[in-house]
Amino acid sequence: MIYSTKSKTPIEILGATPTPQGVSFRVWAPAHKTIDVMIKGRKPFALKKDKDGFFAGFMPHLKADALYRYRINGQDDYPDPCSRFQPQGPHGPSMIINPENFKWHDDDWQSQGIEMKGQVMYELHVGAFSKEGTYAGVEAQLKELKDLGITVIEFMPLADFCGRWNWGYDGVNLFAPAHVYGTPDELRHLIDTAHQLGMGIILDVVYNHFGPDGNYVNCFSPYYFTKKYKNDWGESINFHGEQSHAVRQFFIQNAVYWIKDFHFDGFRLDATQNIYDTSHPHILADISKAARLAAGNKKIIIVAENESQDMRLVAPLEEKGFGLDGMWNDDFHHTAAVALSGRREAYYKDYLGKPQEFISLIKYGFLYQGQYYSWQGKNRGTRVLDKIDASTFISFLENHDQVANSLHGHRMTEKSDAGLVRALTALYLLSPQTPLIFMGQEFASSSPFLFFADHHLKLRVDIFKGRKEFLSQFPSILIQQDQILDPCDEAAFYQSKLNFKERTRNQTTYNLYKDLLKIRREDEVFNRQDRSIIDGDVLADLAFCLRYRTQISDRLMLINLGQDVELESLPFPLLAPLAHKPWKFFWSSEDIRYDGGGVVNAFHKRKLIIPANSLQIYKSGE
Repeated sequence: MIYSTKSKTPIEILGATPTPQGVSFRVWAPAHKTIDVMIKGRKPFALKKDKDGFFAGFMPHLKADALYRYRINGQDDYPDPCSRFQPQGPHGPSMIINPENFKWHDDDWQSQGIEMKGQVMYELHVGAFSKEGTYAGVEAQLKELKDLGITVIEFMPLADFCGRWNWGYDGVNLFAPAHVYGTPDELRHLIDTAHQLGMGIILDVVYNHFGPDGNYVNCFSPYYFTKKYKNDWGESINFHGEQSHAVRQFFIQNAVYWIKDFHFDGFRLDATQNIYDTSHPHILADISKAARLAAGNKKIIIVAENESQDMRLVAPLEEKGFGLDGMWNDDFHHTAAVALSGRREAYYKDYLGKPQEFISLIKYGFLYQGQYYSWQGKNRGTRVLDKIDASTFISFLENHDQVANSLHGHRMTEKSDAGLVRALTALYLLSPQTPLIFMGQEFASSSPFLFFADHHLKLRVDIFKGRKEFLSQFPSILIQQDQILDPCDEAAFYQSKLNFKERTRNQTTYNLYKDLLKIRREDEVFNRQDRSIIDGDVLADLAFCLRYRTQISDRLMLINLGQDVELESLPFPLLAPLAHKPWKFFWSSEDIRYDGGGVVNAFHKRKLIIPANSLQIYKSGE
């Protein structure tokens, strides 16, 4: 039983719920007269309709693993909109799943959970992560990720989709884990194993649209969608219009389901700027509250992608916020991308990749907090209050979108100077914000990450056309559109798979990530994740410093994103040592362990020398 976020009133669970005596069914279909449960070898079982348009009934002597469909008005049969598993895909019958059959071993974890501070996140696509492309394939790598320093894995969406492969954002069965990756219990086993290793797993969920093929919710009710709002990927969800109460309950129950039945440790909410709701509380606030109630004593984290950078998402519920825990920081990525490539085309045009931007990002979270944003021709963002913890902001150099938003899906190591990549990697992994690593980034994967899907011919043509239109915003790609790989070509999927042998082949990069995450975890200054103790100064056009001040010890970062810098005059107070004791060398991105050019003491006699494309760290003298 689950409960309303507004009261202690129990809410009947949607879908098929097995008990020792049989199975309960519940589905919302307000415009229809009859709904029958259809099971091979059995007579149609009629559900009863209530005043709110819900059909429900209890079918005795029925067990888990049975396949069923719903027959609407005695005519057509459809899968359950709240199906727990679609073993034959979205167009096939639904399967009754009993989550109680799985034996968990994570009782200690379930009483604790995770919070934002102290986390290192790792985004992966289950199908492309391993050669197997399954839940078991991910599980086999958990120990390696743990040893690297990862604390939270973020799965790209798992809601079942049509075809053999898909990014997951075309999901249509929101309660059914994608059948191409394995069974629901195999997913549970993966999560259970992660918890026993001390790692959390959160799920990317898409609550702003449904995929274009295999979506049958409209057959049960036209009220799931609204034409009031424009959406980049399909019809917008009806969260505050006519009959929206049941739509809201559908999505709230979905969030609760993943927490209760799979022990997920939270969510990443996709494209929340396309979730439209004028009611109070906002649907995201209701989802946040319900998910935490479902988690009980366990702490969970809910983070959002929000292009608008609206700080209401992470404001507390009691302050009319949405009560989320974190937000993806596109500003950090875009600034870093310009610094790495030198290109300011399309949505990078409002960024310079210069020192002051990085200093501001470290100190203030977002760059755009209400200023004019020329790419969109309007103001963007809202003010970041001082009380917002640095861990709220999730920084990254790569993610699934940004790697794929290029001509060939190349990684940053394919397009940028190696020293510059090392320096910016160190900057973001040791900054107080929460770092997110995209799969394979930690060993300089040579595998691209391309946009891929597997749909029937008509959709294939439309998707390829849409992909070309999206990438046309980049002038450097527009002139080479004939080089864009068809997303539905199987090569787009198979080329995106990781090769774990590259961990050894690119050992120097792997060393870099392991060492930096160890410093982040163990150093008494960096592990504070406190942006209030940091100040910065621009030393030259492409060089800057960051000083971390504490009562115990200080850390000084010297970052150079350009050619060698040599300064004889040092009118920069942040460079001053404590009590006239010289700075002590701590770490350098140019260490030969990382395939660098060698360590240089920046404080050479009376000069300051910062090597090209490097980041160095010094400790205050004791």
